[in-house]
Amino acid sequence: MKRASILLLSHLTRQNPKTLTPLLSRNYLSSNITTNNLKSCTKTNGLINKPHQFQANPSRNSGTLVGTTPQISSRQKKIKEKSQLEEAFESAATVEGMLEAFKDMEACFDERELGLALLKVGLKLDQQGEDPEKALTFATRALRVLDIGDEKPSFLVAMALQLMGSVSYSLKRFNDSLGYLNRAKRMLGRLEEEGATAVEDIRPVLHAVLLELSNVKTAMGRREEAIHNLKKCLEIKEMTMDKGSKELGVANRELAEAYVAVLNFNEALPFGLKALDIHKSGLGDYSVEVAYDRKLLGVIYSGLEEHDKALEQNELSQKVLKSWGLRSELLHAEIDAANMQIALGKYDEAINTLKGVVQQTEKDGGNRALVFISMAKALCNLEKIVDAKRCLEIALGILDKKETASPVEVAEAYSEIAMLYENMNEFETAISLLKRTQSMLEKLPQEQHSEGSVSARIGWLLLLTGKVTQAIPYLESAAEMLKESYGPKHFGIGYVYNNLGAAYLELDRPQSAAQMFAVAKDIMDAALGPHHTDSIEAYQNLSKAYGAMGSYTLAIEFQQRAIDAWESHGPSAHDVLMEARRIREQLKTKARDASTNQLPTKALPLPQSCPSGRNEETYIMTSLSARVKQP
Repeated sequence: MKRASILLLSHLTRQNPKTLTPLLSRNYLSSNITTNNLKSCTKTNGLINKPHQFQANPSRNSGTLVGTTPQISSRQKKIKEKSQLEEAFESAATVEGMLEAFKDMEACFDERELGLALLKVGLKLDQQGEDPEKALTFATRALRVLDIGDEKPSFLVAMALQLMGSVSYSLKRFNDSLGYLNRAKRMLGRLEEEGATAVEDIRPVLHAVLLELSNVKTAMGRREEAIHNLKKCLEIKEMTMDKGSKELGVANRELAEAYVAVLNFNEALPFGLKALDIHKSGLGDYSVEVAYDRKLLGVIYSGLEEHDKALEQNELSQKVLKSWGLRSELLHAEIDAANMQIALGKYDEAINTLKGVVQQTEKDGGNRALVFISMAKALCNLEKIVDAKRCLEIALGILDKKETASPVEVAEAYSEIAMLYENMNEFETAISLLKRTQSMLEKLPQEQHSEGSVSARIGWLLLLTGKVTQAIPYLESAAEMLKESYGPKHFGIGYVYNNLGAAYLELDRPQSAAQMFAVAKDIMDAALGPHHTDSIEAYQNLSKAYGAMGSYTLAIEFQQRAIDAWESHGPSAHDVLMEARRIREQLKTKARDASTNQLPTKALPLPQSCPSGRNEETYIMTSLSARVKQP
């Protein structure tokens, strides 16, 4: 971000060094979008009002004699002094020089005249990012001067609001930042509608506002909303930049990365491919940008479970990284390759890869811990449990020393280690490690999505081990956090509600269970479609809950929907289809018995071996939240 602001500042300086043109936010990514916009504002705003040059004309100046030196009045001296102070301020190359010149100006200019100078100093301080409190002081003064309460939208006020939003973000005052940025966005929208300011002048500031909104919402854990703002940023770049520009490729890659962060690999793929296409065309196959694009595509294809494609992209990326001597990036790519080999079932190849990588790592380095985690994963798949546990102990010993310095990276590693302990049926160890992870993530608002995922996994493991009452608060908390992060219709939230329904059914609270299963069904239908296996299971869960309540008509109806959906899967679903039909007939028998006896019906008997109360069900966690599977 600092690099972008420096480029933009130098661009503005070249453009007109004597016009007080505020640079944009330190978060504006492009130096290609110009800002001539403030030139149209210079006639009525503070320092830009340049004084008329004093013309000495002896024949027309009654206060002087022909042939004598004209006398300069005190007013004219003051005008000249102001002009010199402006020149000194404009020519200042450093923030220290700007502050010193501004201090001299304060003695000669009133507060109203200092509006633009305040804005420029605030933006310069924000760009440096070293003293956000001081930047806030200048931003606050600038906004107070420029925002005169006029109902008409003002371009300069929008810039001051953007600065206030940026500085508030730096100070972690996220709610304040949202307020300023949303107001700036609305004001810029009005300016564009009214045509008061040229659209090419509005776009750079709007880009800065939208990008900052994306940063703030990400920091608050509201990642789905952040992606919407990031898409708008890309649209602005596409309208203003050359189609083959490197920066446009980077913008596509960053949007793909944002989708990967919310596990939406389908949406990420086209942006990742577009980034690769732009960089290949403009920079060639062996550019660093192409290597980064391929590395990301490897992650995306892994998420889509297309592991052969993932490994292919990774290997191509490694060749470029190796040719450029980028050791750190290459090491991470090699670890990713080993994980892809594990996903393909090539465990021995993965172990050989990791043996080569571990020799390149430092003894207590974070990369070494990642190597041992991947090694444990391969050994676990080979059922070499003792060796796998030893690798995890080594990794934990390294990570324990890095919790304070790298909390996000360590939390991610702990979560992956916990997953391996789950696979080895070491549930108590996994729960303990996840609780430790959660305590770290609680202090990081921007990681709310990860905290929600961890809470969901803790709830699922407690449910799996029969601690149903303890599980419910974790699952409820997970649902709320994940809704805030991903929106209400993300598939992962459906799995959490599915598990909440299972928990309530286990506690003999079928009405509450039915409510949770109904929410899960709506989410699954919207996110995955009604014929997805998890959507079908949501119908079956609803059938089970209504059956437990004695509402057999509804139970049979939902079971029939599940049967209809399974039939669309063809021969591959033969076994589950037969089981679904058996349950339907069982429900019909219970309905006949209930109408004959007119007695209240208790919940369906639950198997003792399954704490969730779902017949022959096992729970398979994704990295986001719990998933319920039925054979």
